[in-house]
This record gives sequence, C-alpha cells and structure tokens, in this order.
Amino acid sequence: MNNDNPTSLIAGRCTLVGAGPGDPELLTVKAVKAIQAATVLLVDDLVNDEIVQAYARPDARIVHVGKRGGCKSTPQAFIERLMITAVREGETVVRLKGGDPFIFGRGGEEVEHLREAGIECAVVNGITAGLAAVTALGVPLTHRDHAQGVVFVTGHAKTGAGAAEDPTDWRALAATAYNARLTLVIYMGVAGAGHIERELLQGLPGDTPAAVIQHASLPHQRHIATTLDKLQRGIAEAGLASPAVIVVGDVLRGLAAAALPVRADKFGT
Repeated sequence: MNNDNPTSLIAGRCTLVGAGPGDPELLTVKAVKAIQAATVLLVDDLVNDEIVQAYARPDARIVHVGKRGGCKSTPQAFIERLMITAVREGETVVRLKGGDPFIFGRGGEEVEHLREAGIECAVVNGITAGLAAVTALGVPLTHRDHAQGVVFVTGHAKTGAGAAEDPTDWRALAATAYNARLTLVIYMGVAGAGHIERELLQGLPGDTPAAVIQHASLPHQRHIATTLDKLQRGIAEAGLASPAVIVVGDVLRGLAAAALPVRADKFGT
C-alpha cells in the first residue's frame, strides 16, 4: 500500500444530510437512514435536538459544531478537518446541517474540501427554511397569477478579503423581481433589514407584501405580515430575530391584507 497517497488511507465514508427547518417529521426517509447508520455525527446549531435523540445510534459520537451569525462559532476549517480525520479513521460520518446542505449551508465548500482530500461525499437534501416558512403560512412561493419564479438570496453575504465590495445588488434584484414577477426569499436578513428595505424600495413599490417568519415549522414559530416599506419597523415592533426568513412578493398579498398579528403556531395546524 502506498501511504503517500491520501486516498489509500480512506476507510470510512461521509454524507452531508439536510435536517430540514426544525420539525423532525419533515426529515426525509433517506436522512433518517443516514443518521441511524452514522458512527460520528457533526451537528449544526440549528438542528433540532429531537432529531439526534430519536435517530442517532446509542454508541455514536455526537460533536456539536454550532455556526450561527452573531454567536461564537466553530471555525469552518476545524469542522472540515474533523470530517476528513474521522473518515480516514474508518468512521461513518454524517455532517448534519439545518435545512438543505446546498442552500446557504456551506455544503458546497465542504464537498470541495473532501474531494481535495480524496474523499467522495454523498448528499441528502433537506427541506429548506425558505420553503417551509411560506408553507406554514398557507401561501405558495410561485403562483400563475402572482409569481413566475422565486429567488433565494442571503442577506448575510461573505465578508473579508475574498468577498466582493458589494456582494448583493439589492436594487438590481428588486428591478428584476418587479419586471419578472419573482418572489424574493431572503435568508439571514433580519440584522440588515433596514438596508435591505431601503435598497429594495428602489425597484419595488412600498406596498409590496412582505412577511418575516421566525423558527419556521416549530411549535414556537412566529411571523408578521406587513409591506416592504414597513419591514424594518415590523421586525422591531414584533421583536423578531434570527433564525428567520424574509419573504417579499405578491404571493403574500392575501396574507398582508389580513394584517395578521404575530402568532406562535404549531406547524401544519
């Protein structure tokens, strides 16, 4: 055996698994099977504890690698080293991520690093929060009369030396959404809601319906229905915070017209 070749040392395997928005019943069957088979679970901060308690093997090693904006986070490079080391030690590794691994979950970065180490990684999709959030309100993301498409965008773009000077052109996005009749779903946008509101108003009418959904799919879910020109004020008055999803578009028009108050609803009821 040639020990100079890192691929010759690989005895285990790795799977990136989407844990969905929070409700354990929204897990896919394939996700459950992967979790049950894992000997090592690297678990994100937003993964519901009930999922690990219900499906992880009693002898599985559980490593919590929380990553949440504004809080102390496990360095990404450290997580990737843990994954590679565990696989080379022969472990069956599951990287358990909130929502979907490939939608603002750094799944793409992790797959790239694993492949560079000679490790092929499987991926199990999960229901992303942007989809679960609007479904919990009983409205669609697309509608033949109101929205011909949907855009998922982060409100917390990459910063630092590798980032673009202006990573998100909200004005251009607003103009496109208006002309193409698109629904905007904004992840991690609560902290920058004031800036996002001001920029989107350059291309969208002030009375464009908007909603903010916190803790989508969980029993303590809360939301507001408002309009784009009152977005930041509505968030502040309701005391909403991350994790939350902002949705902007005409698919919400009936919801906004009802002027629904903040509620804590059981998902699916």
